[in-house]
Amino acid sequence: MIITRTPYRISFFGGGTDYPNWYREHGGVVISTTINKYCHIYCRYLPPYFKYKYLLRYVQREEANTINEIKHPSVRECLKFLNIDQGIEMVYMGDIPAQSGMGSSSSFIVGLLTALYALMGKMVTKRQIANEAIHIEQNLLMDSVGSQDQVAAAFGGFNKIEFGGDRDFYVSPLTLGKHKLQLLHSHLMLFFTGISRNASDIAAEQIRRTQDKKRELRTMTTMVDEAVSILYGDPGGIQDFGKLLNEAWEVKKGITPLISTDRIDAIYEAAMNSGALGGKLLGAGGGGFLLFFVPPEHQPSVRETLKDILYVPFHFECLGSQIVVYSTQEAM
Repeated sequence: MIITRTPYRISFFGGGTDYPNWYREHGGVVISTTINKYCHIYCRYLPPYFKYKYLLRYVQREEANTINEIKHPSVRECLKFLNIDQGIEMVYMGDIPAQSGMGSSSSFIVGLLTALYALMGKMVTKRQIANEAIHIEQNLLMDSVGSQDQVAAAFGGFNKIEFGGDRDFYVSPLTLGKHKLQLLHSHLMLFFTGISRNASDIAAEQIRRTQDKKRELRTMTTMVDEAVSILYGDPGGIQDFGKLLNEAWEVKKGITPLISTDRIDAIYEAAMNSGALGGKLLGAGGGGFLLFFVPPEHQPSVRETLKDILYVPFHFECLGSQIVVYSTQEAM
């Protein structure tokens, strides 16, 4: 029996430059961090006493006798990819809803691959897990997704992730001291809008517009280095990080009108009028979680203004996908 724990992520800058059709020609870069909200996956070889070979429990319950009968596309393609022929039982438990902008689909695949490799008695690197998760989502499932979520979920931590070149991606941990990380964290507020959306549809529209939005994507790329300079600069200038988030949000909205909605714009404006310096909708857009940068003295005002929206406390995490329970099974 295996249980894996895989974090979700918050992306600050550079989102949209991590799509292969962009970074393979122009390069891409993002700043992101994983947080203490997790995807948990329980996995074991299913004993041969049941009338079915595969038992899956997530939002639905599935019983199947062949891999091709499995309805959950990510589970089906992961089992095919790893050529697993033995019966499997899998249970999924997530701390946040799907389709909420925190990279949940990628965290699921990264966590499932980690569990299946452990079940097979194999130890693989975080880079291999990330690369295979990218391959499964982009090439087997044919989802319109970028490459940052899989890397963040596998590696964990607060990172600058560059895309392109011989190895496709490079992970550079931001070596910020404990006090600087605490300072940044003390200025961040996370809210769940309750609006779900199909990120793949919005991302597909972004990809379609890539060649027409080169200026915006290049601007988003340069903002990553600006953000890094702020983080490594004088702590007194940390508020510039929030102002830059606001600039990046305005640029991102210019890529496609699908990224925001009238409802999201109203929430964002209300937070800004109550003391936020900047923010963004996490993920491809359309709904899910809103992140705001708010000086601590203004946070009570923002919470009161957004009292009808769920406030979600969180902390940074640095471990990435990991096995938290490993128990060998007796041979059947």
